[in-house]
Amino acid sequence: MSMNPDVLLQASGLCAWYGAAQILFDVDLQVRKGEVVALMGRNGAGKSTTLKALIGMVEKRRGSVHFMGHDLSRSEPHVAARRGLGFVPEDRRVFTDLTVLENLDVGRQPPRRWPDGSAAPQWTPERLFQLFPNLGEMPDRPGGRMSGGEQQMLTVARSLMGNPYLLLLDEPSEGVAPLIVEQMARTILELKAQGIGILLSEQNLPFAEVVADRAYVLEKGQIVHAASMAELASDKAARQQYLGV
Repeated sequence: MSMNPDVLLQASGLCAWYGAAQILFDVDLQVRKGEVVALMGRNGAGKSTTLKALIGMVEKRRGSVHFMGHDLSRSEPHVAARRGLGFVPEDRRVFTDLTVLENLDVGRQPPRRWPDGSAAPQWTPERLFQLFPNLGEMPDRPGGRMSGGEQQMLTVARSLMGNPYLLLLDEPSEGVAPLIVEQMARTILELKAQGIGILLSEQNLPFAEVVADRAYVLEKGQIVHAASMAELASDKAARQQYLGV
């Protein structure tokens, strides 16, 4: 399968099940280098399941997932992570007994190169503390003694320690203070500027407008609309129909 080298992630006909219930139906999507793509839709539309299906965290899936020239359609999540596919789950999952620095250390992977041989972004705790100054002020604080927003940043930072080519971000603006939402938006744009691809599931239209280049809208596990972010934001009928805003 020859792919445009700019396409980092390509899913075709992706289906997913939890037990006997089918949640996703033939989802096709792609994310390019340095592109931010928003996966939008109402609660329960299948956004989180799509991210989990891409990395292999669902009970059963069908269809193809290609990432950086590798077929991940049947691999375990740790294989995808080693290939440079980062995942930031909605429920954060920081190690509460480990300090900020120890949490970061858990995510560490070797440096990577893009297919053309140039160096991919490489992250160290020092660089991450520039990106997330709040974390830099509490390197020895245990994860369990941090606010939800701080834990959210730590989860993103820990994923970046794996030097990912692409980051799957589940609801990054959900349930955190407006200040953290702003910082998250700045972080996403900074990562994009370095060539990292980002696929984020998001319900918050203003947030998606700030960061995303394109949007896919999911409804009942199917992609019902695909457009540039600017088109979706200005298309009142589509917003009303699919997002209720």
